[in-house]
Amino acid sequence: MTPPDSAPAVPRPPARTASAPEISGAEAVVRSLEKLGVTDVFGIPGGAILPVYDPLMDASELRHILVRHEQGAGHAAEGYASASGRVGVCIATSGPGATNLVTAIADAYMDSVPLVAITGQVFSTLMGTDAFQEADIVGITMPVTKHSFLVKDAADIPGAIAAAFEIASTGRPGPVLVDITKDAQQDVVPFIWPPKVELPGYRPVTKAHGKQIQAAATLLAEAKKPVLYVGGGVIRGRASDELRILAESTGAPVVTTLMARGAFPDSHPQHLGMPGMHGTVPAVLALQEADLIVSLGARFDDRVTGKVALFAPNAKIVHVDIDPAEISKIRTADVPIVGDVRDVLVDLDTAFRSTVSSDGPDTDEWWSYLDGLKSEFPLGFAPTSDGLLSPQHVIQRIGELTGPEAVYAAGVGQHQMWAAQFIKYERPNSWLNSGGAGTMGYSVPAAMGAKVAEPDRVVWSIDGDGCFQMTNQELATCVINNIPIKVAIINNSSLGMVRQWQTLFYDGRHSNTDLNTGAGTVRIPDFVKLGEAYGCLAIRVEKEDEVDAAIQLALETNDRPVLIDFVVSADAMVWPMVPQGVSNSYVQYARDHAPAFEQED
Repeated sequence: MTPPDSAPAVPRPPARTASAPEISGAEAVVRSLEKLGVTDVFGIPGGAILPVYDPLMDASELRHILVRHEQGAGHAAEGYASASGRVGVCIATSGPGATNLVTAIADAYMDSVPLVAITGQVFSTLMGTDAFQEADIVGITMPVTKHSFLVKDAADIPGAIAAAFEIASTGRPGPVLVDITKDAQQDVVPFIWPPKVELPGYRPVTKAHGKQIQAAATLLAEAKKPVLYVGGGVIRGRASDELRILAESTGAPVVTTLMARGAFPDSHPQHLGMPGMHGTVPAVLALQEADLIVSLGARFDDRVTGKVALFAPNAKIVHVDIDPAEISKIRTADVPIVGDVRDVLVDLDTAFRSTVSSDGPDTDEWWSYLDGLKSEFPLGFAPTSDGLLSPQHVIQRIGELTGPEAVYAAGVGQHQMWAAQFIKYERPNSWLNSGGAGTMGYSVPAAMGAKVAEPDRVVWSIDGDGCFQMTNQELATCVINNIPIKVAIINNSSLGMVRQWQTLFYDGRHSNTDLNTGAGTVRIPDFVKLGEAYGCLAIRVEKEDEVDAAIQLALETNDRPVLIDFVVSADAMVWPMVPQGVSNSYVQYARDHAPAFEQED
């Protein structure tokens, strides 16, 4: 293997001074993190990063949490960042240690999570020789990071780490990799702080053009069927308060994507719910039949639009995003606005108020139609027919008994969609999930990271029996480090979402989706025994009248993690559902599946 022909530029340090203390590059890593205000990092040592772990042992201001797998470190750093808004940090060694971080890095890239990954690299003299545990991690991660640094000189370490934090946390947030050779970690150089960070070419646009703001305000004032289409960028941009002000000024309905749950309160009368493949009927049809869509930090991904050519055919598009690459990428914008969404919302509200007539926009007919949809298609679920628990009921009760101040981290699949649908989110950063990448195994380590970031909040990991088996070893990390998360395994003994697709589109041929973990099986593994082996309080729930008591016990137990194995029906499906590749105009489709929308008695 060979290193990249042109390694990324590393910010150069200022001129050395006689008064600067001389320390090793490894110490500079730790000192730089402390100077940047980092208090928690997740990682696991190995040969190429070993020099960093020695000073890390003496770092009084930096808590290192030893994970059981590097993927867990990455997802924990994601959960930490997503729950707190601060940059998450993970550390790994070279070769397989670094490549085990790639899934989490790619996940963070898709969901715009501010993350800094620090990896060790073999000696610079050995690079390109296929040395032991050598991998070109800069090259590997280049497509899934905002930037990747390769540091070969100890003097460059403070500048590279400072630059990584600047890039990760500004503009559209995302992951940055800092790969440091072992000789750079061992060499001794003066430590100079703050370093001079120069990032030529990196100039995130934050202030939107005034003419574009006015054009958007005019469209909002004239629209008869407007919709505010809210994406995860509103949460990353900390713009929830500003969103609410604009929504109430305009009177427009609001839909929040999977990544934006909590950006706008579910209890607000203007909220129609989540759009998309498994969205509410009012949210989906509001977008489909709108005459104006104001997209705020959203990217028109395929799970929202369905067949793009048929999506919202009569709507003009105002697209607000801090990343110019997203504007008109999928749906051409009539009014493109590049800027920080919080500032844009403030400016747009001011411009709208000065543009609209005293009577306000005429949206009465639009709201009459939408209110009719809300009445006709309330979000609900049918009872199970096999005597097993309803997964929707279990998740709904978790949300109702725990409340909106908690953090809920879901895995990927049916339980993820049910958690997005049946828990009521009233605040940003309360809902964590892998939206873009759809990474199974995300939930437990993400919940762990969230609990480290927000120790005073209740943190639930809502996981599937398939997802849980990918990263459950991090429960050992939670027990040893006193991180008392609550884990609800929605155990349908199968890869539930895949099984649902097989039921609907493959004539019920359930090929390789039975996991043998639930009712009527040998239970391999037995999740209760597994949880107890890790040192958790672990219980199994198989009857509906046991659900509330189990959740209450979990909420009352804070001296260790709690694991609840909820044995649910494998036949339960996620409804509504717009099949992949079709139009979102599916009122008749919804009517044909009416029982799926009726609230359980």
